[in-house]
Amino acid sequence: MKAWEATIRITQAATRRRANTFFGTQGSSQVEEGNDQEQREDIEEHASGEIFHAERFLPNGDYYSGYWLDNFPHGQGKYWWTDGCMYVGDWFRGKTMGKGTFSWPSGAMYEGNFKSGFMDGDGTYTGPTGDTYRGSWVMNLKHGHGVKEYANGDCYDGEWCRGLQEGNGRYTWKNGNYYVGEWKNGTICGKGKMYWTNGNVYEGNWEDGFPKGNGTFRWNDGSFYVGNWSKDPNEQNGTFYPSESLLEGGNLEWDPQQVFNVDLTECTICPPEKVPILPSQKKLALWRSSKAVDNNVRPRRMSLDGRIDAPPVDREFGRIRLSDAAGNSASTSYNSDDSTIGLQETDGYLLRGSPIRIPKFVKSQGQTISKGHKNYELMLNLQLGIRHSVGRPGPPPSLDLKPSAFDPREKYWTRFPPEGSKITPPHPSCEFRWKDYCPKVFRALRMLFKVDAADYMISICGNDALRELCSPGKSGSFFYLTNDDRYMIKTMKKAETKVLLRMLSAYFNHVRAFENTLVTKYYGLHCVKLSGPAQKKVRFVIMGNLFCTNYSIHRRFDLKGSTFGRMTDKPESEIDATTTLKDLDLNFIFRLQKTWFQEFRRQVDRDCEFLEQEGVMDYSLLVGIHFREADSGEDQTPSGCRTPIDNGGSENETVPRLSRADMDQLLLDQAGWASIKLGINMPARVERTERKMSEGEIQLIGEATGELYDVILFFGIIDILQDYDITKKLEHAYKSMQCDPNSISAVDPKAYSRRFRDYIFKVFIEDN
Repeated sequence: MKAWEATIRITQAATRRRANTFFGTQGSSQVEEGNDQEQREDIEEHASGEIFHAERFLPNGDYYSGYWLDNFPHGQGKYWWTDGCMYVGDWFRGKTMGKGTFSWPSGAMYEGNFKSGFMDGDGTYTGPTGDTYRGSWVMNLKHGHGVKEYANGDCYDGEWCRGLQEGNGRYTWKNGNYYVGEWKNGTICGKGKMYWTNGNVYEGNWEDGFPKGNGTFRWNDGSFYVGNWSKDPNEQNGTFYPSESLLEGGNLEWDPQQVFNVDLTECTICPPEKVPILPSQKKLALWRSSKAVDNNVRPRRMSLDGRIDAPPVDREFGRIRLSDAAGNSASTSYNSDDSTIGLQETDGYLLRGSPIRIPKFVKSQGQTISKGHKNYELMLNLQLGIRHSVGRPGPPPSLDLKPSAFDPREKYWTRFPPEGSKITPPHPSCEFRWKDYCPKVFRALRMLFKVDAADYMISICGNDALRELCSPGKSGSFFYLTNDDRYMIKTMKKAETKVLLRMLSAYFNHVRAFENTLVTKYYGLHCVKLSGPAQKKVRFVIMGNLFCTNYSIHRRFDLKGSTFGRMTDKPESEIDATTTLKDLDLNFIFRLQKTWFQEFRRQVDRDCEFLEQEGVMDYSLLVGIHFREADSGEDQTPSGCRTPIDNGGSENETVPRLSRADMDQLLLDQAGWASIKLGINMPARVERTERKMSEGEIQLIGEATGELYDVILFFGIIDILQDYDITKKLEHAYKSMQCDPNSISAVDPKAYSRRFRDYIFKVFIEDN
């Protein structure tokens, strides 16, 4: 620490001496302006795009020595922060990119690969206490295979996920005991073997670091114990089989709890280390050249990825889309000076766009259903029914269901008179009847999805009213959102209800087998039958809302892989943050980290195989994008994006955003990583594309432009209840006479699944 402090003092003294040498005893502001002017002149001696070597003593005391490109570190260089942190290695336009070494004043050091400011790739981290990790990293966290040697002598060799041991691995304690088997969230969990130096071995199931479930404990003399293991003595049961030598005169009395109280007492796992600050959280104190800014502009701090913190830069952007322009030909030109889209003529299409600002505040989606609304009574009926279904007493939910629970005839009617009954409360609405479909199954699904019954009721049936989305979907169904955005309620056609009940057993088994499934999560299926001569029935399903998040969703896409009718027909002025764009509106490629991309491919294949087997089609991948660019003080979205228009929302209607520093802290916090799953809160990058004409046909996927942006992604497979019935077959036959049969949505489930996967795996790629 003394050495670091001395170095900092020397650096700061050098800065002051340099200022005094050139400017005598001028004021601090004059010295700062003089340094600024000198560095600008130094940079401007070199032509734009020329790489040169230079040293910089920066105004805040930071120091950089290395190669520059324009006014960014580029190539080999060393950056020294005043707090003692230092990076030596490769740079790319202000980003740590490639091989390098980052050291902390505590003595900790990372040596390995970097990507966009993150420790990413193969690398070695040595902690201040002597812990050493060698292996794979993803976005500052251990992810993949790696070996960690602890300062106390323990060692772990195996798989990691989000900074914790997960998968298969071997942990060896300093006393020689070791475990080989499965891990989850940093603890021993699953099937595995524990070996003791005295020759004892336990083989079986584990949970939270202790034997739980079936297992066998063997002694070195040949004796063994087989049974069900638990820390609770009341749940422990099994059979002890002594060896021949023990039968001849040994002690036959043995308590299985001795394994927990004696054998495992010294087999504790070392906790993960905490890094006080991540490389991606460090800022660069760079001066802008006069080519980019006016001479009177003050210095701005810049993040490692090259973005300016403050003040916000006024950025405009345009959205490119294809539209008919018979007899005209058009192409697009991009003016880098004013960031606007120009219009030119090309073969039969007009590429158009207009610069639009992203709002600081985004209004909540939907219209609150208040008294006097046409669906106010329906909302009251729905809330009364849900409260009755979830709150009524019954046996505890279980994941082991009998086949009869999935029978479509497993449904229960309840009458709700206004004056109340023995089992229903009085209410101000009209009389209605309430139907629950397969209640045991949906109760088990809520348990499987870790939904608390009390929270579920409060979200849907609390004092806050539901919100109705502005217009029904293409199918004619209406959508309602709970006030906390956690759940979405969709009205159902009778045919869709039948499909869900038919596939309910397969759906339950699928979501139980695959925790990271992308298919819609269903929490309840119900029906309200209104009294009166019309006897109207309203069926509805309760689903999880994919976009329930603290991030504002800047862009929404509904992707199927077809082209016929797959372009939003709204005029530019009506496009906002809640507009769902389609395949031909998409102008991005989504780049996922290697491990996430591999998991994404596996899960999409599993989900599509399940939907294909159930004979459904017309499903789509709903994608929501949050641009982290908007969190850096620039309330803008990158060029080429359609952007929401400020509708005058107040601060009370805003959705909080996380800054880049907050995001880095979220990635560092293990509890925060628990909220990041496949399709939920996923850090990623998007690359802008431009769609061109190819032999008179529209490109489904545009060509990459190299413009990359940091984003948070949300995605899932929705609308999975459409059978390929006679209606869809007729639609296929009719549209096939008008256009290419492969361009329409209505195709048989096998062809739909194949086309959907081919398209999605071109839109989502591995981030190299």
